[in-house]
Amino acid sequence: MSAVVIGDRGNQSGRQMESLSGMAVFIQVAETRSFVAAGRLLGVSASAVGKRVARLEERLGVRLFHRSTRSITLTSEGALFLQRSRRVLAEIDAAERELTLTAGIPHGRLRVSLPLVSSLVLPILADFMQQYPAVELDLDFADRKVDVVEEGFDAVVRTGELSDSRLSARLLGTFRIALAGAPDYFARHGMPTKPADLAQHTCLHYRYPNTGKLEVWPLRRDPDEPEVRLPTSMICNNIETRLCFALRGRGITCLPDFAIRDAVRDGRLVTILDEYVERTVAFRVLWPASRHMTPKLRVFIDFLVQRFAASEVAGK
Repeated sequence: MSAVVIGDRGNQSGRQMESLSGMAVFIQVAETRSFVAAGRLLGVSASAVGKRVARLEERLGVRLFHRSTRSITLTSEGALFLQRSRRVLAEIDAAERELTLTAGIPHGRLRVSLPLVSSLVLPILADFMQQYPAVELDLDFADRKVDVVEEGFDAVVRTGELSDSRLSARLLGTFRIALAGAPDYFARHGMPTKPADLAQHTCLHYRYPNTGKLEVWPLRRDPDEPEVRLPTSMICNNIETRLCFALRGRGITCLPDFAIRDAVRDGRLVTILDEYVERTVAFRVLWPASRHMTPKLRVFIDFLVQRFAASEVAGK
C-alpha cells in the first residue's frame, strides 16, 4: 500500500512539474506571438514548443491560441490563463529570491534587456560573468521599449529619461551625439560648414523601432532659419550599419560619440558641425522598484555603475 501511495505522490509531483514547465512555454509563446521566437528564447525547436502547448491545451480542455498561417493570438481562455500563469511563476520567483537573499550569495538567472550597442556593454558584461560565475546572464538585445515588469526582466539598460514610476534607476553616464563621415567622402563631396549644407549630402538615418519615425538630427538653428530637410539616402535601425556605411565613405551619419571615438581618434572618421549639434543623452540601468534587491541584481547594478564611471561614456 505504501508503495502505491509513494508512486501516486511521484506521479502528482511529475504532473506539477510538467504544468509549471508548460506554463513557462505558454508565457513565451503568448509574449512573442510565435512558436519560432519562443523556441529560440527557450533553446528548443518550434515543433517542440507547439507540442508542449498542444499537451497543455489537451490537459486543460480548452484552446489557448487562435492559430493561422500568419499569426498566433490568445483566446479569451488563453488571456485568463496568461494572467494566472504569470502570477504563479512570479510567486515561485519570489520564493527563489527570498532564498537567495537568505543565502546572500549572488547566483541564479538574471534576465536583462539591453540596447543594440554591443561595443559599449559586451566587454563589461563579459567581465561581470568572469567575476560572478554563479550568476546566469540571460541577455536580450533590442532597441524597442520593453515593459520591464510585465515581461519579467530583472533590469534593463536604456537611454533617455525615466518615465515609468514603477521603476528605480541609477545613472550610468552621459554621452554626446555627433555627426560624422569619412575623410574620403568629404574629399569627394565637400565639407559642410553649416546645417543647411547637409541638404546636398548623403545622409544615413536611424528609424525608431517603436514608432517607425526617423531620428531627428539635433541641429541648432536660429529662430528665423528654416528647418533643414535632410535627404534619406539610407535608413536602418541599429548603430553598426550606419557606422559601417560611414566608415566606407557612403555618407554622413548621426551617432553617439562613444560609437565613433576610436574611428575619430585614428582618422577614419571626422566629426562635423560640432558647434551646431546640441544633444546629450543619459544612460541608465532600471529595475522594478517593488521587488526585493537580490544579491545578484545588487552586484550587477553596482558593477555597471562602477565600470561606466571609470569609462569615457560617463563623461570622462
